[in-house]
Amino acid sequence: MATDKKLDNEPATEIDTTLVRQLADILNDTSLTEIEVERGELRIRVAREIVAAPAVQYAAAPQAAFAPAPAAAAPAAPASMPSDPATIVARSGEEVKSPMVGTAYLQASPEAPPFVKVGDKVKKGQTLLIVEAMKTMNPIQSPRDGVVAEVLVGDAQPVEYGEALVVLEA
Repeated sequence: MATDKKLDNEPATEIDTTLVRQLADILNDTSLTEIEVERGELRIRVAREIVAAPAVQYAAAPQAAFAPAPAAAAPAAPASMPSDPATIVARSGEEVKSPMVGTAYLQASPEAPPFVKVGDKVKKGQTLLIVEAMKTMNPIQSPRDGVVAEVLVGDAQPVEYGEALVVLEA
């Protein structure tokens, strides 16, 4: 009986810690919240919690509830988005860019107030907006303390990887 117990524990000691560290590094380098690898009977799942905003709250909001927002926000988006490259170069402050392709939402639900507005003071780690990717709501957090100088996207607007979303000033 003791021999069986020892055999059951053996696979647990064979976990490749280098692989676990590599998976954790991938999570740190990307905006993923979990990653899972399976090799034969061994399955390793590495996940992290997003501390600043409860992602579950956003995931529970129905997709259809956001549908009317694009029509209402469409006129406001072009006014806040510079189309002239000279304007982009002249922008002062730090751009907070999208870490993924998805849909930007400025508020948790259509009835909720926006996370931030131009002129708001924000703290490092504070949620500025959320980007939905593959039905997962990903909070985009402020990289530092500052003041919101510009919001460059409209509510329910599609965004690309690396696209500037918000501009922060000191």
